[in-house]
Amino acid sequence: MIVRGARVLLLLVAVLVTPPLLAQSSTQTGPQPGGPQDTTVKDPRSRAKIHTELGSLYFQDKNIPVAMEELTIAIYIDPTYAPAYSMRALVHHFLNEPQHAEDNFKEALRYAPDDPEIANNHGWFLCQIGKYKEALPEFERALRNRLYQTPDRAYLNAGQCAVSMGDLKLGEEYLQKAYRMTGGSPVTVFRMADLYYRTNRIDQARKELADLMRQIEPNAEVLWLAVRIERKVGDREVENRYTTQLRRKYPDSKEYQELLKGNYE
Repeated sequence: MIVRGARVLLLLVAVLVTPPLLAQSSTQTGPQPGGPQDTTVKDPRSRAKIHTELGSLYFQDKNIPVAMEELTIAIYIDPTYAPAYSMRALVHHFLNEPQHAEDNFKEALRYAPDDPEIANNHGWFLCQIGKYKEALPEFERALRNRLYQTPDRAYLNAGQCAVSMGDLKLGEEYLQKAYRMTGGSPVTVFRMADLYYRTNRIDQARKELADLMRQIEPNAEVLWLAVRIERKVGDREVENRYTTQLRRKYPDSKEYQELLKGNYE
């Protein structure tokens, strides 16, 4: 699930919660389970790390059975290796198995309570299942770690989570911090544009989205926001242009279905 180009700009699992990996997987053959690494590495922690990274690569390629197998092997080799539990939690979440996901996160945090990436992953998971008030402390836990190399991820996730729970002011505070830290990454720019739209700052929303669309090829989510912004502005010609793009490029998207229903808000 590594982001491959702007078409999948807003797949935030990929952007925000993927742990460090080995080299990128081949789209032709993929990583090989039980490969030569197992014969050259003897240390259990190192072997568990290799299998966890292989599991992550298979997860990105959506080969879920093999991903789960690799992660289970990692935990069998080293039952205290927290990243393996964290990654397996994400796979369980993908499979819509929230209790198994939560159980694995608990194990990950038991063995690595101060790991900021695991805390960020857990917060993202909790937000996805609607436990917003439980999610925000997890992002704060990640941000308290001064060695956290990508705090912008936690700020962005926390911002989205706060917006989802209806606290737009808090959401903007987090998003502004993410914006400053990244210099305006595409995902952050989109979230700021969406926030401006929600708070009726239409001119700012329009400007942010225009900047974004000069950087990337818009996906369905971006086009749908563009349609709604132009509808608010009253520019029917531009609105129709974005509507046509949404219909032509993403006819099966949930955004286009909302358009057909007339659910603009």
